[in-house]
Amino acid sequence: MGFLKGQMVRSRFPGLRSRFYTTKKTQPLGIHTQFLSSGASPSVSTMSGQRLLKKIVKNDAMKTDPKEIYGWRVFLLACSACFGAASFGWDSGVIGGVIKLDTFIDDYNLGDVDDVASANLQANIVSVLQAGCFVGALAAYPLADMLGRKWCLIYASMFTLAGVILQAAASGHLEPLYIGRFAAGLGVGASSVVNPIYVAENAPRAIRGLLTGMYQLFIVTGSLIAFWTNFGAELHLHGATKYIVPLAVQGLPALFLFSLMLICDESPRYLARKDRWEEARTVLRRLRQLPDNHPYFQEEFQEIASQLEQEKRLMGDATFLSLQKEMWTVKSNRHRAILSIVLMAFQQLTGTNAINVYAPTIFTNLGIKGTSNSLLGTGVYGVVKVVSCAVFLLFMADSLGRRRSLLASGIGQSFCMFYIGIYVRVAPPQEGDPVPVAGYFALAFIFVFAAFFQFGWGPACWILVSEIPTARLRPLNVALAAATQWLFNFVVARTLPVMLATLGEGGYG
Repeated sequence: MGFLKGQMVRSRFPGLRSRFYTTKKTQPLGIHTQFLSSGASPSVSTMSGQRLLKKIVKNDAMKTDPKEIYGWRVFLLACSACFGAASFGWDSGVIGGVIKLDTFIDDYNLGDVDDVASANLQANIVSVLQAGCFVGALAAYPLADMLGRKWCLIYASMFTLAGVILQAAASGHLEPLYIGRFAAGLGVGASSVVNPIYVAENAPRAIRGLLTGMYQLFIVTGSLIAFWTNFGAELHLHGATKYIVPLAVQGLPALFLFSLMLICDESPRYLARKDRWEEARTVLRRLRQLPDNHPYFQEEFQEIASQLEQEKRLMGDATFLSLQKEMWTVKSNRHRAILSIVLMAFQQLTGTNAINVYAPTIFTNLGIKGTSNSLLGTGVYGVVKVVSCAVFLLFMADSLGRRRSLLASGIGQSFCMFYIGIYVRVAPPQEGDPVPVAGYFALAFIFVFAAFFQFGWGPACWILVSEIPTARLRPLNVALAAATQWLFNFVVARTLPVMLATLGEGGYG
């Protein structure tokens, strides 16, 4: 990469008035000392931050790109958008503990968990959120282009907040609880589609994968906080406040998403797509902390223009129906779409969200006595998930590879699930007896399972479904994959309580 200087060319976009420099190889792109006098000097924190990133991210772009682009703005933007992911993780963690609380069981007449009618009611309460997520994910595909990435996330957070308020105020009435969870699902599902797009369009190329992978990290972090919120509520609160407080505080991620997105800018790529080129230039300059004449800034802005021109040439006058036809009638595209669907379906069928949502129930089935102890075990499970996800994103995501991570992760998860299933079916824990050694192994394998999932099937599936389609079909493919994920998430959440009540000892045989 060299300084962009010499001849000047105009973009073929009529709305683009700015001029770009063509590239001639002179000095490396990372050399930018002559621009420090123009106000673009990196701060001490930025330089130390890049040194840390260089130890984590190993690619050529990290070696040559200017230090200024790794300032606090890009990380704040990524974290702001990822609060949409935290909303889902928080809800999954909260509801699984809430349905185990005595006061919630009494107020909503859940009764005995081994009763099929009670199991169906429990499943309905949990799974209506996933149903809303499925609808929200499908709706986000056109809305993200109509409203923009920023405002789509803001409206999604408003739906989530409204849903949380209804859940907390339901006071034993199922109707507002159902409506609230479905409304919250609409917001969470829409965020799951827009969030990765928004972050990827704003992130510097060297850390795009790292910042996009924060989506999974925020999911597990939300679950972690929710698990410990349930545990604290069980210990220190009384009466209906035991479940009202956890249901209410799950609105915090949505509130953070709403507040922070108001101060964040729209994606420069989206602004350029809408022919708002001056706004796009201003936003990109603010985000990268570079002057207009910096070669990195000029190259990235030129790249946006070139990619949009290429996209326009590929897309033409494509409609939703014509893209669907192209996706399913062209053999290679059909294979990519089917692979994306299968990946997201299998991601849910690994059982990860079954454990996320119903962890307290599963820990009780494995011999943990008392609601407080099962909630404590769930909290430790959340810690394992967060640490494992962080380790994978920081040190393994780029070195292990997609295929190998899926294979290794799948084998490890399979072994854990086989052992747990065989243990509970052959030698289930008896009420009143201490947990045997085999039972402690089963409990340990729950945590090992969580670690294996974060090393592969958790983040790798999202990366693959965005990498394998053609540029023309990528947005539709990601929306299809997200909707599939929510559909199978719904299936798992809806069926598991009934399975536990009807399929043999503890639902394991």
